[in-house]
Amino acid sequence: MARMFTRMIRAAKLDPELYEEVEADESAFSEALVVVALSGVATMAGLAGRLNLRELISGLVLGILAWSGWSALVLFVGTRVCPEPQTRADWGELLRTTGFATTPALLSILGIFPVLAGFITIVASVWILLAFGVAVRQALDYHSTLRAVAVCFVGWVVYTGILFSLMPRV
Repeated sequence: MARMFTRMIRAAKLDPELYEEVEADESAFSEALVVVALSGVATMAGLAGRLNLRELISGLVLGILAWSGWSALVLFVGTRVCPEPQTRADWGELLRTTGFATTPALLSILGIFPVLAGFITIVASVWILLAFGVAVRQALDYHSTLRAVAVCFVGWVVYTGILFSLMPRV
């Protein structure tokens, strides 16, 4: 648990070495899944402005589906549409790195406070996009951060559209 928490802090700090570490550590998948689950629950609670069991379960499920979908899209675009010559990756490597990249979404829980609602979700979303950029750059062995961020942005647009279209209306 302490290792996962330390990794989450490093992920939020956009530490490239952390992303290399979890890319290579196949046992990090379960930790990445926990991070995504917590992030999904925090995001749903923050967007809904309350802690409701049904909505928290939906946040958990949607978070995992969005993460896996976004990662699959990034893998396809990053390895098939615009790879660099040295690009080599599999879905597991990408899931581990991008799972930890969702760490900033934990801040979304602060959306339960009306003064922070909306604003904190935007901040967390931008931070996640940046973290995904670092995670993808490391997982796909890109030299170009700009390429990694562009690949992530394509996936982020789809991810955000799905996420917000499925959120409960309050």
